[in-house]
Amino acid sequence: MAALPYIVGNWKMNGTRAMLNEARAIDRSAARFPKVQVGIAPPATLLYRVRDAVEVIGVGGQDCHARDNGAFTGDVSAVMLKDAGADFTIVGHSERREYNRETDEHVKAKAEAALSAGLAVILCVGETEAQRDAGDAEAVVAAQLQGSCPGTDGAADKLSVAYEPVWAIGTGRVPSVADVAAMHKSIRAQLVAIYGSAGADVRILYGGSVKADNASELLAIPDVGGALVGGASLTAESFLAIVGAAASLGAD
Repeated sequence: MAALPYIVGNWKMNGTRAMLNEARAIDRSAARFPKVQVGIAPPATLLYRVRDAVEVIGVGGQDCHARDNGAFTGDVSAVMLKDAGADFTIVGHSERREYNRETDEHVKAKAEAALSAGLAVILCVGETEAQRDAGDAEAVVAAQLQGSCPGTDGAADKLSVAYEPVWAIGTGRVPSVADVAAMHKSIRAQLVAIYGSAGADVRILYGGSVKADNASELLAIPDVGGALVGGASLTAESFLAIVGAAASLGAD
């Protein structure tokens, strides 16, 4: 049985308690789309409150530390996320890789810690504009997968990969359909190489300026199993339009 399309909102460093109303609205409407799996990743300060406010959707962290506890001021462990009610966590987002200098090794350790804590994982990969212009996009992403994918037994069962071209995040620019299709095909081949037949079932999400007006086109591309949504996930209206696009593609 094919996995449901997975639409996840990454709120990044946005949101105070007032945003709980948006979370509730997303949750109420998500119940109308049983053939779409929906999740949101609020800032850590809201995670417990969002989990308490919603019933249908998944709730996750935006990152986690590779250690369960210790003297790591300002960090949040996967165990803490799980305790706060998280179902999943994002790791390896390009903003973490760039601004926090996270390497593939860091990302892999975080993914393995999350799986150990009982969380599902969304692993982000993607190339810069310079790397794409140089013709290296697929090689860069393949190397990120080889270095970042968790080696935990059964990891593929709780793993999703999000392809987010760095140059498309928050810019309004989106790769061509052909470019997205080619990259997702390449990612699928890498996942099968890493995990064997289990890699064929790992969902590959697209992320990078996903909006209501381009969601249907992007989600219809072969091997695009959902979307990791940034700015458009901050309001129920814009996020649910993307969820609805996913539901429409799966309608009989």
